[in-house]
Amino acid sequence: MALQMPSTNTSIPMLLPLSSIPRPPLHPHLEWTPKRYLSDPQPPPMDDARVLEQEMAAARQLQDGKAVKKTRPRRTVDFNAGMGRWNLLRKHRPNSTYVPSMRPAPPFIIDLLPPIAYPGNSSTSLCTKFIHTSTNKIRCPVNVVTWTPEGRRVLTGSTSGEFTLWNGLTFNFETILQAHDSAVRAFQFTHSGSFLASADQNGIIKYFQPNMNNLTAWAGHREAIRGLSFSPDDRRFATASDDSTIRIWSFEESREESVLTGHGWDVKCVEWHPSKGLLVSGSKDNQIKFWDPRTGAVLSTLHQHKNTIQGLAWSPNGNLVASASRDQTVRVFDIRAMKEFRILRGHKKEVCSVTWHPVHPILVSGGSEGAVLHWDLGGPEPTTLQPVTQPRATLSQAHDSNIWSMAFHPMGHLFVTASNDHTTRFWSRERPGDATSVFSGGGEKPPEIIDMSGQDDEDDAMVPGFSYGGTNKWWGKDEDTAVGLGDNGYTQRAPFSGEDQMGSDDFIPGFGTSDNFGGGSGPSAVAPKQSGPLPGQEEMWTADSRGGEEWGNRRGGWTGRGRGYHPNGPRRGRY
Repeated sequence: MALQMPSTNTSIPMLLPLSSIPRPPLHPHLEWTPKRYLSDPQPPPMDDARVLEQEMAAARQLQDGKAVKKTRPRRTVDFNAGMGRWNLLRKHRPNSTYVPSMRPAPPFIIDLLPPIAYPGNSSTSLCTKFIHTSTNKIRCPVNVVTWTPEGRRVLTGSTSGEFTLWNGLTFNFETILQAHDSAVRAFQFTHSGSFLASADQNGIIKYFQPNMNNLTAWAGHREAIRGLSFSPDDRRFATASDDSTIRIWSFEESREESVLTGHGWDVKCVEWHPSKGLLVSGSKDNQIKFWDPRTGAVLSTLHQHKNTIQGLAWSPNGNLVASASRDQTVRVFDIRAMKEFRILRGHKKEVCSVTWHPVHPILVSGGSEGAVLHWDLGGPEPTTLQPVTQPRATLSQAHDSNIWSMAFHPMGHLFVTASNDHTTRFWSRERPGDATSVFSGGGEKPPEIIDMSGQDDEDDAMVPGFSYGGTNKWWGKDEDTAVGLGDNGYTQRAPFSGEDQMGSDDFIPGFGTSDNFGGGSGPSAVAPKQSGPLPGQEEMWTADSRGGEEWGNRRGGWTGRGRGYHPNGPRRGRY
């Protein structure tokens, strides 16, 4: 029975049960009140010795006439907590498909699991959040990049012939090695992770151990080697060269087994099937050829591209192969029917590289305009109403120049790109409710923060014309690949919420609140950075709930055929 609470100030009744109406305490002197920890939590105090050391270092820099560099906390993306929580959840979850639901609020960041925990949701693997830029002291284009087999480090090969090892957790410099006398053009770890094979501009092939100890070297081709790929059992590997041949080598004996001829021009890439005796190669003659490595015979030839094929990549299940070409398109072929599965158009200039996500049906392509496009192939197939597959995420200014190589972390939560603009950049997944999100439809340019920690402390050498936030053209390379990143037709960033944040230490030029991708009508920005208690969930932005089909099923795949052709772009690049 509802009771009416008497009130002297108003006649509005209080329709609440009597037991729920707060009453004054009967014995106020016995009421418990807190005596300790009355103030809000404070950050830990700075170590006096550390503060003194920083002041002395700043004073020395001022005496030497150098600008004082502001210390920044080093970013890190640690997957250990999420992986441990995922292993525990697999043991205690009520069924094999149960995964805790995510909500777009910062408290749920700690509940973010590895991509393998979300087999039906490809949106958890879009690595669009800029993390770090790594650059060698002596700047030169970075041609190839890969993760070490255990996923702890990133190895890059540059035009100067150097191998550079970067930490995969804090992204700082670890070591550098003069591996080749000319530009490193290709390298790959064996599937077992025990060895590394690399090739350079002069056609030299070298073997390395994981500790970068050089085992052997020999001349494999007369001209530059553009591609290298190991067989599934690591007993053989194939190399593609500008001498228009593909050679198959015995890894243990360093002996040539066969020479595959059939391309009419430079062979730019070669990839061995992840589980079968099948090779695919792309050439400057615009053709993609499939080879039998045992007999050296051509099994099939694809003529869909209208310009040089610059990159090839097998899907993790081996059913699809993606190709990147100078005709500004990415094409995906289904080898089970030997038909074209999708045509992906979105790059403004030639496409330089392509790679697959290890868990989800996500294809990532990098172009000569510096853009990185994420394509979700788990969505619906193109129809007459919507004949063009749109990119799922776009970073239109990820780099200033050609993106020569890209690689996902073996777990799929990190992504690294290597570019002709002398930088190696790291990207991670967006976090739920992240107020400092950098993902937007246009993909703003990352800040010019160059990390050379662990290397020489000399003044940074200025490269004439190199882009530092002003003009986007630079020179000093052999090929005509300077690009201007002007109006690219993509959705631009919304105005930064709170102009007073421009002068704060947390503001990074080029990164504002996130736009709703795709130009939809939903909320366009997340809540700003909070200084007090977190807002309610209804005040936060709504997350994209679209998911893809399961990619982890190695027997899965799709069928379909793309249509149309995009006109040729300018024939430019590193070749």
